[in-house]
This record gives sequence, structure tokens and C-alpha cells, in this order.
Amino acid sequence: MDLTSLSTLGVSTLTVAIAEIGDKTQLLALLLAARFRRPWPIIGGILVATIFNHALAGWVGALIASHLTPDMLRWIVVASFAAIGLWTLVPDKIDEDGEKLPARGAFVATTIAFFLAEIGDKTQIATIVLAAKSPTLWPVVLGTTIGMLLANVPVVALGSRFASKLPLKAARMAAAALFLALAAWVAVKGVSVGAIPADAGAASPSAPATTH
Repeated sequence: MDLTSLSTLGVSTLTVAIAEIGDKTQLLALLLAARFRRPWPIIGGILVATIFNHALAGWVGALIASHLTPDMLRWIVVASFAAIGLWTLVPDKIDEDGEKLPARGAFVATTIAFFLAEIGDKTQIATIVLAAKSPTLWPVVLGTTIGMLLANVPVVALGSRFASKLPLKAARMAAAALFLALAAWVAVKGVSVGAIPADAGAASPSAPATTH
């Protein structure tokens, strides 16, 4: 690894780890840990979702933004968040007695939820900008993925450890409320695809000077 790649890796890791503090995906990690009580499948889901989402952001983020209008992207995300929120309200076939939900279900749910939650998020936007300014892509994707894990793994461990003291019904209602609130927020505010700085892509031609 050359010095430039190492520097890019460090900057990407630090940027996303800091940006993730207090972010909605940290709350999502806590709720998923309390609900499923399966820390390793949840961590695996976060890892897979982050790799795919941030690789997508680095490779084709600009292409997606150019083919989907902001309104189209907005309502796709709104529908996805609302659907997950409603699905979360459906009780599982277990009582609140400490029994763990299936590991495969925890992994799939976490992968889908984190992938969707990252769409238009500040960490995804940061990945797009970092990738646009980096000569190579892989240190950015690796660094942002490490940053996400550094911020969320302790939260998952904490949520799983104290899950027995958190009733599943409360966790389910909180998760549903979070996703429905996110759907409403995106419906009003839209997806922040426009947050990418203009200098991340090709430079725009300068406008002719106006004389008076």
C-alpha cells in the first residue's frame, strides 16, 4: 500500500466514523440488536450493506443521480422506509422471553435496513465526495466501511448485552416509528443527492462576465 492510499484510507475511516456518531443508523443498530439479539449476524449485515452501498456510491453515484430525478429517488426511498416500518410492526412467532430470532432473519433484515438507511445519508455523500477526489477507489470504500464498523459495532454489542432488559414489543414499536419518521422526513426534505459539491465532478464552464 503506497502512502497516498494509506492516507486516503485513514481520512475515509476517520471521516465516516465521526459522521456516524449520533446518526440514525446508530439508533437503527441499537434497535436491531435489541430486537434480534444476534450481534454477529447484525454486524455482518452492517458490513455487507456498507460495502455494497459505499461501493455503489463510489462507482455509480453520479450515474444514478443523472438517471433518476430527485422526485423519483425520493418516493422510492419513502416507499421502502414505510414498507419496512409497517413490516416491523408485525410480531414474530415468539414471546418476549429472551428467545433469539433466527440468525438468517437478523442478517437479511440488517442488510436491507442499513442499505436503505444509507441512501442519501451524510456518510454516503461523504463516500461519493472522497471517491471523486481519490485516484483509487478501494481505499475509500475500505476506509468508510471500517469507519461504519468502528461506530456501530460497540452499539450492537451494547444493545445485545442488555437486550433481555428491553422488551421486544417496545423495540419493535421504536423501530417502526423510526422508519415511518424517516419516510416522512424524506417525503418532505427529499434525498440529498444535491449535496455533492460541484467540484466532485467535471468542472462547469465559467459563465461569461457581465459588463456594466
